[in-house]
Amino acid sequence: MRFAEGPTMEVEVHVAASPEQVWTVVSDIGTPVRFSSELQEAVWLDDAPGAAPGARFRGRNLHPARGEWETTSTVVACEPGRVFAWAVGDPDRPSALWRFELEAAPGGTRLRQWAQMGPGPSGVTMIIEKMPDKEEAIIERRLGEWRQNMAATVEGIKGLAEAGPAR
Repeated sequence: MRFAEGPTMEVEVHVAASPEQVWTVVSDIGTPVRFSSELQEAVWLDDAPGAAPGARFRGRNLHPARGEWETTSTVVACEPGRVFAWAVGDPDRPSALWRFELEAAPGGTRLRQWAQMGPGPSGVTMIIEKMPDKEEAIIERRLGEWRQNMAATVEGIKGLAEAGPAR
């Protein structure tokens, strides 16, 4: 897999709660911070009251190999009870796209988290430029890190949503 191909990762879990209950947890940008080993903080910018198309937030990240960095993301899709998505960096050419999808399912909600690298440059592209012969291994490793954090996040969301409003 090459960066130019837009590598993606997706994880999914069944949540024994309604899409509306899951939405409350998913649309809180602080939720992934609770479960990700990389995302350390997420804060709304521009006095944004919360999840809405065009709202922006700053993410502070930490990775053992890269250190600490910040990103600015823009909400690109926000359909309560259905979709919450954001672009990292330039919304027209993001370094990554992230999306939560909720779908009513028997006994609750199917929650899916999806992410795509690129098409804009990112920390991964900087590493690839230094070691172009290792591009596929770099992508594979990064996708594995994404899978681990995404799985922890959807399982955490599941736990919070199933526990009810007193999170």
